[in-house]
Amino acid sequence: MRESFTLVGCVRDGRELLAASEQLRPDVIVTDLSMPSLNGLDAIRRIKASRPDAKMIVLTMHADPDLAVQAFRAGASGYVLKTSPADELLTAIRTVMEGRVFLTSLIARDIIEVLLEANQEPKAAGARLTPRQREVLQLIAEGRTMKEVAGLLRISPRTAESHKYEMMQLLGASTTAGLIQHAIRMKLVGDPSD
Repeated sequence: MRESFTLVGCVRDGRELLAASEQLRPDVIVTDLSMPSLNGLDAIRRIKASRPDAKMIVLTMHADPDLAVQAFRAGASGYVLKTSPADELLTAIRTVMEGRVFLTSLIARDIIEVLLEANQEPKAAGARLTPRQREVLQLIAEGRTMKEVAGLLRISPRTAESHKYEMMQLLGASTTAGLIQHAIRMKLVGDPSD
């Protein structure tokens, strides 16, 4: 017996993912962490808040165990690397459909080391940011003006600026360029040098 899966939709960014999740209500959602407009971690959190039963698999280039832990904490049920064997994604889909968790063996040992550390909370300064602040930071790092950020998030430009300055204080950044460097380290956007 050969099983088959039906692809019900594809999206280009995190905001489209939120809308498609509600409209299409797929059995399994495969998402990346690095997406324009809204990163994968925040998209997972928002989807799980509105659809706690949603099964989410991260398919990403990031072999960072801290990111994998954050993805599982956000509500992911699976974590697969783009460098994993091709059939691993199918195995992950089957596994999460059965209500179990899937973790690629390529980073399993690293995850265990992260979990065994005394302080299991993410250590990055970005962990102190609110979800809204992470959204604002990602959009700034994508080159959006504060007016564009405000329009996309449906907040006032003054509120967007307030988020920016609160983040600058939290992260110890004195310029917008400093904020962008934090966004790159937090993997909210790709590193232009890669």
